[in-house]
Amino acid sequence: MDFYTAKTQFNNYLKDYDCHNDKIRLKIVHTYGVVKESADIAARMKLSEEDTSLAKMIALLHDIGRFEQLKQFDSFLPDTMDHAAYGVKILFDNAPHQNLIRNFIPESDFDEIIRISIAKHSDFKLDGISDARTLLHAKIIRDADKLDNCRVKLEDRLETFMDTSAEETGASAISPKVRDSILRHECILSSDRVTPMDYWISYLAYFYDINFRESLDIIEEQNYIPKIIARIPYTNPETKEVMKRVEEELIEYARIGLISSCP
Repeated sequence: MDFYTAKTQFNNYLKDYDCHNDKIRLKIVHTYGVVKESADIAARMKLSEEDTSLAKMIALLHDIGRFEQLKQFDSFLPDTMDHAAYGVKILFDNAPHQNLIRNFIPESDFDEIIRISIAKHSDFKLDGISDARTLLHAKIIRDADKLDNCRVKLEDRLETFMDTSAEETGASAISPKVRDSILRHECILSSDRVTPMDYWISYLAYFYDINFRESLDIIEEQNYIPKIIARIPYTNPETKEVMKRVEEELIEYARIGLISSCP
């Protein structure tokens, strides 16, 4: 398993896409950010060299389906394409052509772990995995994805990933279902998101789906929660009040949550 060969193949794959497009550029930078976060989590957990390499490989390939989604629809919205399922399809189910996965990793020993980890990396809830090593890697990619998305939410233009401005977002209301979910410390169903603030809240709710204490340590060290929340000017009074409570509860959760991995 040679990550650097896989990286070269990944860059070759990207030649079919417009890397000057803001959304595609965002996803390329994000991919390598997730690789970095996966390696950091693996190091903090003191995983073996093989598991560390495997975590990086999964990170490199986890969003490979996004590029075709953006090429066809210019959108990240889940109702345009299931990018995780499409990624699995082009990597592993590309008949009658050779499966694309062999371009990145010649041996098939890790195929099932890679397949399941990519397939489930964006699921609302992680379940249905009985193999301990597969579950480990499915959790790592989900955490690493969320950690780099913290960077995205701080560095990239909101118009690129939300199609709205910070001002428009902060002026909007929070839908009752979304407000209730975040205050119950739950992730937000895509179908419940209506307003720009609903989408913004859904990104913050991801913190309640973190799997490892090591990941929460990174969130605390980088001060991600208050930084992300402060990016939006909350001019809607009710929204501002809810966000104050959301920030307090998220910071407390990051401080004391997850002595060990989630069951």
